[in-house]
Amino acid sequence: MNSPPVDASPSLGPKSPLMMRTVTADEAGQRIDNFLMRHFKTVPRSRVYRLLRKGEVRVNRKRVDAEYRIQEGDELRLPPVRIDADAEPGRPSSSLLELMERSVIFQDRHLLVIDKPAGVAVHGGSGMSFGVIEALRASRPRETLELVHRLDRDTSGCLLIARDRSTLTALHALIRNGGMHKTYLALVAGSWQLGTKRIDAPLATDNRQHGERHVRVAPAGKDSISVFKPVQFFGALATLMEVDIPTGRTHQIRVHASFAGHPLLGDDKYGDRERNADLKAHGLKRTFLHAQSVAFEWPGSGVPFHVSAPLPTELAAVLDAITSMKRKAPRGSPKAPRGSPKALHGSPKAPRGSPKASKRPAPKEGRGSKR
Repeated sequence: MNSPPVDASPSLGPKSPLMMRTVTADEAGQRIDNFLMRHFKTVPRSRVYRLLRKGEVRVNRKRVDAEYRIQEGDELRLPPVRIDADAEPGRPSSSLLELMERSVIFQDRHLLVIDKPAGVAVHGGSGMSFGVIEALRASRPRETLELVHRLDRDTSGCLLIARDRSTLTALHALIRNGGMHKTYLALVAGSWQLGTKRIDAPLATDNRQHGERHVRVAPAGKDSISVFKPVQFFGALATLMEVDIPTGRTHQIRVHASFAGHPLLGDDKYGDRERNADLKAHGLKRTFLHAQSVAFEWPGSGVPFHVSAPLPTELAAVLDAITSMKRKAPRGSPKAPRGSPKALHGSPKAPRGSPKASKRPAPKEGRGSKR
């Protein structure tokens, strides 16, 4: 007698109902993917992104990508989703929770700033179940925490998290209007001979492949501006750069550096394999990119805020290892007029309201002004 077939598939619960939602003022300003994560709490992140890619989620009857920010009055179509009957929200490890709390360099009742370690994603996905925001929410379950901006997994440094919806909305508006000044330290390949250079090159994101996004310079892309300033030269091998980004597109600094002919060292996507191998011999194990500081004036009050994070030990060690190649900037190196850095390939001037480099001395690390 034949045995009945064994059903090895997981037990499935009922589908959630089709819902139509109108975005409220409190919900406005957040990315659609983050909104969906909160709505479908036990649905895997990969499934949420699949709903967006297939167009099952609609905003005002149109498809949107994951980076779309919902606006007050938007009409959302939230499709039926089947949820595993035994699905339960996971919890980040205690070691990740402790790491995130140790990484806090500033906090007040409105804002939390961490010095994000390299290797930790800002949110779960792409092979990681949990990231910075999931760990902080688990560590502080009574708080409403939202990412103000993002950093690549491989990038270290200042990351802002809003502790209430009004702060999130205000800072997002500040970013859109060019009022947030973010400065990075980057080590690029070769000897930079372009002086202070403003790169104005639109960026477009190609479709995801195996969970990875690829960004390229494209005329039809989103406006993207980066200002590169050489800080320290290491012969023909490398140049340490200070980079300001009035705009904050995905992989912006990495793509613009490559576009200028000086890719970031350690970058395995947009970089140079041969140069990366040279620096690996000097101890570089990841992309040399660090979010050094963030500065802005609080909307409404105009009170200045500034926070900074020191270069991580592992990156400082790389500079020490190649310091014998350091040299001063060559005589006759082109300099840009104060306040108006040169544009690559004759690009147009920055839009009004673009932040300028701060001339005031930076306050002590981790200190910031409250509103």
